[in-house]
Amino acid sequence: MAELPSSVLFACTTNAVRSPMAEAILKYFHGSRVYVDSVGLRRGELDGFAVAVMDEIGIDLSRHRPKTFDDLEDTSFDMVISLSPEAQHRAVELTRTRAIELAFWNTFDPTIIRGSREGRLAAYREVRETLMKRILAHFPLAPLAKP
Repeated sequence: MAELPSSVLFACTTNAVRSPMAEAILKYFHGSRVYVDSVGLRRGELDGFAVAVMDEIGIDLSRHRPKTFDDLEDTSFDMVISLSPEAQHRAVELTRTRAIELAFWNTFDPTIIRGSREGRLAAYREVRETLMKRILAHFPLAPLAKP
């Protein structure tokens, strides 16, 4: 298994949907071994659809409080993962003078979907599943010990 970074920052546009979902998923799988945080370029309001689809898989997102890059007390992360093109530009600035691994996982913004509640929830579920697959591929779980 690849060695996990000690700290990861997920960055997005408003820290209201994609980056909090990614933060919560990585914490769910590796929270005791990796410090995880998330930010946005702008502070949005936590999205109820994001809370609902995370709740479907047993992850509580309701206590997340959106924040911006300016709210970070420490910027010493081992890895920054940007989830939107806008956040990628800011992440490049943040990592320009530091030895921080930078990744760009361009992730669909489900807030642009209009229509029925079920249609909108389906878009959020797709983002959740995409993030989960990427996170597990990049930060795999440790194999179970053999007896």
